[in-house]
Amino acid sequence: MINVLAVDTSGPVAGVAIWKNGMLAFEEAVVNKLTHSANLLPMIDAALERTGMALTDMDRLAVVVGPGSFTGVRIGVSTVKGLSHGCGIPCVAVNALEAMAAGIPYFDGVICPIQDARAGQVYGAAFAPEEPPRRLLPDAPLKLEDFVERVTPLGTRFCFLGDGMPVHRERLRELLGDCAVFAPANACYLRPASVALLGARPEAQEMDYLTLMPLYLRPPQAERNRALQEAMRHAGV
Repeated sequence: MINVLAVDTSGPVAGVAIWKNGMLAFEEAVVNKLTHSANLLPMIDAALERTGMALTDMDRLAVVVGPGSFTGVRIGVSTVKGLSHGCGIPCVAVNALEAMAAGIPYFDGVICPIQDARAGQVYGAAFAPEEPPRRLLPDAPLKLEDFVERVTPLGTRFCFLGDGMPVHRERLRELLGDCAVFAPANACYLRPASVALLGARPEAQEMDYLTLMPLYLRPPQAERNRALQEAMRHAGV
């Protein structure tokens, strides 16, 4: 059996879980005024202490690599890279949207996790409710209307979840009517238990800390600003 420490800081919830001998042994998720960088290491320490395990007991370190908050993703990935380097434990990169879909396994329709990308856009994908979720659409940053246009040929009922759902709920209802279903608050966020579950799969790809990298669907704002400044400089503006 595989022991997995799972970490997620890709969105508004900071989460840690431990998968031990084929079962969930620990899960904690917090939404508070502390930053993920302040929450994460104490949460990992608490998870190990309460399960009576040491970091060296882990066979894998699973972490959500994105898509999500640029800063949040970096916090989780950097922490796991450091732990992996220090203890020689392989890493598993977990996709945020897939992990969200894994938390809705029994919906009779298409699971549509969306994250708010601002300016009327979402980071979205679509999955069939299987174990693990079967991907129907790749991750993409899209205007909400374009995302809906892509998912509508896939089914007749669509379950939306993620931090983009409350932001766009009314517009989704306008576009899809009764075909749009919205996950309740307790199932709307990315559960760290789902990260652990996906990270423990026999087919999950292990990698070393040097290979583990964030998944960004578009460049961070700082890079976009720098590119714009370079373009303006070359244009003599």
